[in-house]
Amino acid sequence: MVRVLLAEDDTAISDPLARALRREGYDVTVCDDGLAALEEAKSTPDLVVLDIGLPSLDGLEVCRRLRADGRTAPVLMLTARADEVDTVVGLDAGADDYVTKPFRLAELLARVRALLRRSAPAPTPSDNGGLRIDTQARRVFVDGSELQLTAKEFDLLRVLVREQGKVVGREQLMREVWETQWFGSTKTLDMHVSVLRRKLGDDASRPRFITTVRGVGFRFERPGDAA
Repeated sequence: MVRVLLAEDDTAISDPLARALRREGYDVTVCDDGLAALEEAKSTPDLVVLDIGLPSLDGLEVCRRLRADGRTAPVLMLTARADEVDTVVGLDAGADDYVTKPFRLAELLARVRALLRRSAPAPTPSDNGGLRIDTQARRVFVDGSELQLTAKEFDLLRVLVREQGKVVGREQLMREVWETQWFGSTKTLDMHVSVLRRKLGDDASRPRFITTVRGVGFRFERPGDAA
């Protein structure tokens, strides 16, 4: 999973932004000051979203130190200052892109995807029994043909594939895909699994991809493991 470090001290910005990034399938760690962000960056995130106006150590200095330490993860700077000089200073500090507050969430997410695409290593072939998922482009292919999935169907499949070979509980799926707690009925989940199976060309009685584990949840099968 792509790991994103979000350094922003304003919870009115960091909370909805973290939720949006998680909906995109990213593993997000949030820090509210510069020193904490610098320490967390030692865990080598794939992308750093960095507010310039951080307490303890401003975002520009955090970015400079990251680059001085040889850390190459792309950095997206956030700032409330639209002055061109600030933009140049931020880029000179080693940032890869720059977004001015207030920003549209869709635009910021598009910038994130673009940075990750540019920094991604060349893809290596992977086989999930003929299924291939491009998480950044949110596209799914089965035996070379692209499937047309809804946002929830894609998110459901992404979580199952991420936990491939393991049983994923209904509660976890409801929490991650629908961002809600499970209080009994999961008819919505069952309906989405049924439609997803049909689009995958799966047979519930002899599943190629998704197996139901009664009373618990679902498991995405490793190639060759399905019944």
